[in-house]
Amino acid sequence: MRIAGSIGAAWSIAGITLLIGSAIERLAPRVSDAFRAGLTPLMWTALVLWCIFMLVGEGYRGFQKQFAPRVAARTWHLAQQGRVADLLLAPLYSAGYYHASRRRIMTSWSVTAGIVLLIVIVSHVSQPWRGIIDTGVLLGLVYGLVWVYLLTAITFVRRQSAELVDK
Repeated sequence: MRIAGSIGAAWSIAGITLLIGSAIERLAPRVSDAFRAGLTPLMWTALVLWCIFMLVGEGYRGFQKQFAPRVAARTWHLAQQGRVADLLLAPLYSAGYYHASRRRIMTSWSVTAGIVLLIVIVSHVSQPWRGIIDTGVLLGLVYGLVWVYLLTAITFVRRQSAELVDK
């Protein structure tokens, strides 16, 4: 099960990377379009304030403090004790979409629904304002993905070290 668990853990992080990475890839052209269109001083101010807000709200509070630690812990659990179905659905498992507390499952699905709703709403905003919004989102996603990697690596190193000490 050790090999299967390692594959499941790798699939977990790869799947989350694909999901967040695809969002980053889709946002990048819109961000470029906004800068090519030119920004007024008011728009630059809005951009800076929005980016700070998104780095703190989405990046720090959402990803670094909540999502990334959960993914790291659930990926570790998956690697150690994951069932076959959980290994196959590793990204969903690690993100807390199932096999979690009722509150966690409801929160994960609600946040996803909220994100989809916001995507639909923002898609109706014209450039360069849409690009300004997308710049903040892009920064938050990149920041968050880096923290997923960091906390997962830290979790695996610490817990493997603890296992070696216990033996």
